[in-house]
This record gives sequence, structure tokens and C-alpha cells, in this order.
Amino acid sequence: MKITIVSGFFLPIPPLAGGATEKTWYRLAQVFAARGHEITIVSRTWEGLPDNSVSGGIRHLRLTGYDHSPNLRKNLWLDLKWSLRVYRHLPKADIVVVNSVALPVWLGTIRRSTGKVVIMTGRVPKGQYRWYRKISMVLAASTHIRSAVIAENPRLTKVTDVWGYPIDWQLMSAQSSPYATTDLNHSREVTIGYIGRIHREKGITVLSEAVSLLCKRDGLPPWNVLVCGPTEISRGGSGDAYANEIKTSMTESIGPSRVRWMPPQFDGAKLAAVYQSLDVFCLPSLSENGETFGVAAVEAMAAGAATVVSQLSCFQDFAENNRTALVFDHRSIRAAEDLAAALERLIRDPELRQRVARESQNEVARFDFQTYADSLLQNFDRLISSD
Repeated sequence: MKITIVSGFFLPIPPLAGGATEKTWYRLAQVFAARGHEITIVSRTWEGLPDNSVSGGIRHLRLTGYDHSPNLRKNLWLDLKWSLRVYRHLPKADIVVVNSVALPVWLGTIRRSTGKVVIMTGRVPKGQYRWYRKISMVLAASTHIRSAVIAENPRLTKVTDVWGYPIDWQLMSAQSSPYATTDLNHSREVTIGYIGRIHREKGITVLSEAVSLLCKRDGLPPWNVLVCGPTEISRGGSGDAYANEIKTSMTESIGPSRVRWMPPQFDGAKLAAVYQSLDVFCLPSLSENGETFGVAAVEAMAAGAATVVSQLSCFQDFAENNRTALVFDHRSIRAAEDLAAALERLIRDPELRQRVARESQNEVARFDFQTYADSLLQNFDRLISSD
């Protein structure tokens, strides 16, 4: 079949500058192409990438895009301009996967030759789904997101299902975590990690406060912290000022020898190695209206890290407290204390780390790219044959 994948306006494909959506659909496109399907990816132009090329069986069509803005209204305006530009260049296809806000409003109605319209909910709906009509399939990242989509547009109930996000489970789990084995060293230094955008909504301030509290706990085995991710606003961070604030605060509270900062890792194998170096992964997100799934947490689970997450609804499809993760109440006035308590449990108890790591690694195997892609292709076939 012919499948077109439309990216957003501000990041390239291949995902040279990161982006969960870009990474997801590029990897899926590779699997689709390997299965013999004809794939076109539409993404923004990027230095060093040709505007029109074929690579790995995938045709790349790159159009002028825009840098991401911290202003929502400006981003929506840029998305509209991007959608109009993309519309004029879309090829004929059986399926068109759209990762922009405005394009689905008219695409399925005005120009059906571009294919059945499929949407993955990369963000919490902000009213746009009320305007969508001819949508054949909505891939909701979580039960929470499915409910939000249907609340905006009940007509989409029958075409909206929970899919989560695919990950490269095989790559992430290729090397076992230290606590995926029976060798439990109670005195070994424990690495606590955060991997993702350095943004206020991700709860990194709460993590900084929590590890500061850990320094006051007596008798803990040795531990350290690793933080890895982009700081730039253009890449989804809160900017250098916030990053420097967190770096200073964490360094002063726990000491420079205990904290490491790494730039974002966009190469899959290098990113997997970072995850595999962690004993504990923490995603303390506060973003009630921003998180849709939690790719970083699921990747960490696949890599064998015992994971701590906040109580956001979108994490509940894979994070069961005291089984596949430890869950802390991010809404509490004692959020930092609650997070510190969860981290302390995992630092002190290697058996708990091992059990949570094993349970979670098995839990998220269902999100592996190969399994996910095969399910999608089966559904795409049904959509096409339903005509």
C-alpha cells in the first residue's frame, strides 16, 4: 500500500534534533518499507538534508518549516501555514498519517485521493478535534487521551483506540540492567536518571528538591544523578536560564561529584546505552495538559531501569504502583518529599529495584516497533478494504 507520513513544522526527519513523534514515525516508516510498502515522509527542510530524496526505500519530501515558539498562538499560526504548504504537495496514497493540527480539518473532505486520514495524538487535545470530520483512525496515546478526544468530538468514538507509543524494545533491552540479574550488590553506587526535555513542566525542579532531601538521609548506599536532554526552547526545553538554574541548584545541594549533565542523544544506540547505565529512572512530570504517554519512561523500563513516575493519568496504562513502577503524588504540597521517599526505597532495596525492573520490562514489550507496526498495517488494510 501507499502510505504518506506528515510530520510537524519544526523538527526534521530523520530525527537529527530529537522529537518523540519524529522518531516514532521514522522508525515505523522503516518497518513499513521493509514490509514492501511505498512510503513518503513529508517533513521540514534541514541543513545537510536534500529537499527531495529516496533513502532506505523511503521517499523524503522536505518543505520549508519553522522553529518552535513558546507562544501557543504563534505555533498554531505556523502550523496552519505549514498545513497549507503540505496540502499542496501531498501525493496520492492509500493512507495519510498526519502529525499537524490544522491539516486534518479539511484533508479527508476536500482531497480524498491523498488517502484515509490517520492521526496520532501527540499532544492533549486543545479543541481542534471538534473540527475534525473525515477521520478514519485516531491513535490515542493513552486511555486518558482517548477520553479527551471523545469529549471534544463524540463522533470519533468508533475510530479512536488506545495505542500507546512504539519503542525500540529490542534495542533498549539488548543489554540487561545491573538489577535484571541475580547479582545484588547492596553497596554498589546507584545511578538515578532523567532523560528528556529540560522543561519546567517535566518536574525537574521537584526532582532537584527531592535529591537534595536524599542528602539528609542517613545510611544510604552511594548514589548519583544523571540528567540528559535538550535545553533550547526550539527543541522543547525551557531555555538556558532555567537549565542553568537547575544545574546550579542541584550541584550546590548534592555536590558536583554526584551529578552529571549530558547533551541530548539522538542516535538510538547511544540513547539506549544511556538508559542502560541507569538503575533508577525518574519522570516526575507535572504536565496535566501536556503529557500524552511517557515515551522516556517506557524506554527506561525496556532498558531495565526501575522507574518512578508522577501520578498523571496518562502513565496509568503501563505504570502500576509497586509492580511496574513507583508512583508519587505530584499534586501534593509534599511532592518533593514523596518523590524522595520513592527514590530512597529503590536506593536502599536492590531486591525491589530488581523486581520492579523485571516486571516493567515485560510489561512494555508490547510496545516494540515490530509488533506495533504489524498491528497498524493490519488496521490500515481494513480501512482500505472497507470502501
